[in-house]
Amino acid sequence: MSETLDRSTKINLIREPVARRLCEVLDRSSSRGWRKLGDIVSNDRRFKVSSDDMDECSLKVLQVEGSPSRMLLRLMGERGCTMGHLVDYLQTLGNSEALQCLKPPALQIFIQPQSVALISGHNLRLSCHAVGKSPVQYQWFKTKEEVPNGLSPDLVISPVQLKDAGFYICRVNCGDALEFSQWAQVDVLNVNMFCGQSYHSLEGRLKLVIQPQSQRLNVGENLQLECGAVGRPIPRYQWHRNGVPIPSATKRKLMIPHVMQDQHGRYRCEISSSTERLWTNEVDVVIDDIYAIGGATDKVALLIGNLSYQNHPQLKAPMVDVYELTNLLRQLNFQVVSLLDLTESEMRNAVDEFLLLLHKGVYGLLYYAGHGYENYGNSFMVPVDAPNPYRSANCLCVQSILKLMQEKETGLNVFLLDMCRKRNIHDDSTPNIVLRVTANIVFGYATCQDAEAFELSSSGFTNGVFIKFLKKRLLDDEKITVVLDKVAEDMGQFDATKGKQALEIRSSLSERRALTDPILPGDSADLAHAHSRQWAKAHELPESMCLNFDCGAQIKLGFAAEFSNVLVIYTHIVKKPEDMSFCQAHDLDVDPKEMNRETPEETGIYFLSSSLPQHCLYTRVSSLQKLKDELVFTVCLQGTFRAMDEDPVHWSKSINIGKPLIARLDLHRAMRRNSCLQTCLMPHSPSHSPCHSPGPEHRLHLHHGQPRCEAACDSAGGLSSSPGRHSIPIETTEDIAELQTVFINSLQLQQQ
Repeated sequence: MSETLDRSTKINLIREPVARRLCEVLDRSSSRGWRKLGDIVSNDRRFKVSSDDMDECSLKVLQVEGSPSRMLLRLMGERGCTMGHLVDYLQTLGNSEALQCLKPPALQIFIQPQSVALISGHNLRLSCHAVGKSPVQYQWFKTKEEVPNGLSPDLVISPVQLKDAGFYICRVNCGDALEFSQWAQVDVLNVNMFCGQSYHSLEGRLKLVIQPQSQRLNVGENLQLECGAVGRPIPRYQWHRNGVPIPSATKRKLMIPHVMQDQHGRYRCEISSSTERLWTNEVDVVIDDIYAIGGATDKVALLIGNLSYQNHPQLKAPMVDVYELTNLLRQLNFQVVSLLDLTESEMRNAVDEFLLLLHKGVYGLLYYAGHGYENYGNSFMVPVDAPNPYRSANCLCVQSILKLMQEKETGLNVFLLDMCRKRNIHDDSTPNIVLRVTANIVFGYATCQDAEAFELSSSGFTNGVFIKFLKKRLLDDEKITVVLDKVAEDMGQFDATKGKQALEIRSSLSERRALTDPILPGDSADLAHAHSRQWAKAHELPESMCLNFDCGAQIKLGFAAEFSNVLVIYTHIVKKPEDMSFCQAHDLDVDPKEMNRETPEETGIYFLSSSLPQHCLYTRVSSLQKLKDELVFTVCLQGTFRAMDEDPVHWSKSINIGKPLIARLDLHRAMRRNSCLQTCLMPHSPSHSPCHSPGPEHRLHLHHGQPRCEAACDSAGGLSSSPGRHSIPIETTEDIAELQTVFINSLQLQQQ
């Protein structure tokens, strides 16, 4: 190859990489740059570079990526300037760096690899040819990985497979000189399922080999359309819907995640190369609105069981009912918050947190088991701290919660109220709650209006009558009202409550909505994800931990959740020194027997006993919603060694497990000035005027009609009017802030 470029070549034919480097050198030089070059050229009458031309060049600095040197070279080229003239001018200018730009490179690629689309099973050939002053070496790469045996100018893959699709580049070496080729894309199409034709030539006209197919989808599903053509250079794609280009839809495969109904229509793709254009067939995409026939953007449930009343008869079944209903709803993919024994402020704050999880299209379910009453069509849930007598201002109105749920544009609102509906003759308030007319409300009352709901007492665990039959039907893939109808039929055949308790259903549901409906992402998927994180925040357990004491003993602490506000802590000694004859862990200030038991049942843990590890000591910490600070306790270890006749040696460790489970949401805080509280306020609330509420005569046994009454069932299945005592231990609702000071984690191991 010649050591110099052809002097007769017009300068407007300079290769772009050369022109770019030359202009960069001239633009940045102040004394030997483009302006001085223009002065030299202006003295040559053949090219007539005037002062106006120079002003035009200088204005290029005002443009983005503008180059005065490039403008000057273009004017010179238009007037016949050759490479020979330009070399002479640069020598006169004395800019050796600019002259170097015009010298032939030591290595030059003159054949670049071209992008190509071809069919799987055909032969792929990519070519890269270069010349240099010494022998040239090649190495092909696929993305960043070397292609095995890719050491020649022509890369041949025969036959090409789908896995060979990707981007290729060739590295060329000549002595110390190194160059990379341009990138080449290889698209491999699998057309076996589309046609039986074969295509031998990749050159010339585009050949369409894959046509898109019509599709029918549900809202929220992913749309994928595919087409394909073969040829060199590789084809370009642009998808259209109803004749309008789809922005950024420029790939062979069109992917639209979570389609909405307004994305239906007729789709086709324009395929083009530098010289021609062709179109695929136009296909129909039909999108059914599954939300019209059943589907949720999310499913959320709040379950409240009040049993340990401070001023009223205590109940048993709510704990069992809430636990079993929680497990069933989780099988239906509900995010469940299950809470026991809430005060008025805690109930209102829990409802506020529940409302934060709701948004458009969500299925919301509220279950309540406890004392209650109904006045003028409005149902009231009674907190555990309700005074005796209680008044409407101390209770939560269910209809006011429904009003707030409607404002969230929920897809389904289900209320399962397992409480008495006797009228409170001492509460004359008539709340004016205006509800929207929506076709998505379902009320399942455990009993009829002005009637009681019963519990069944026995020697073991027992459900309320409502949940006893509901749990057998809840997982059925039926419209929710159909499920409740079947539950009502089952309850009607139950001799123990026949004629005393009957399920009542109130519904405005006009479409088939079932608790088994799938969860489909809507147009607020990010919002749903944020709400899910909020729910998860209230269900985080402390991580298990091992405590290592200086004596060599090791104690393991584990944690489990029985309800959203009930934490189970189990501990056992996993290692002790061989010379230690006695080892005991406890708090020096508290009798370990106060809070630790050797079986889960002894400490009131009945539902998790089969899933907890054995041979531990167990502690049940309830009412976590009252926890104001992080839960901190001290584990003390006491040990006796064989070689020592002295008193036992003591060690201690302070443990901080933060705020577990529902404690993170601070339900203990004062009631916020929110819409829930304002909506629930009755005309006879303390801020208005005093009122009468049911006295002791309205909360006595079955024959007196207590709200959420308790009926004892003997071995023959008959009814008794005696409330009886609890048949299962119930954890008290003492303040967890005080509980921190008496918490004890104890384990004893006697040397055999």
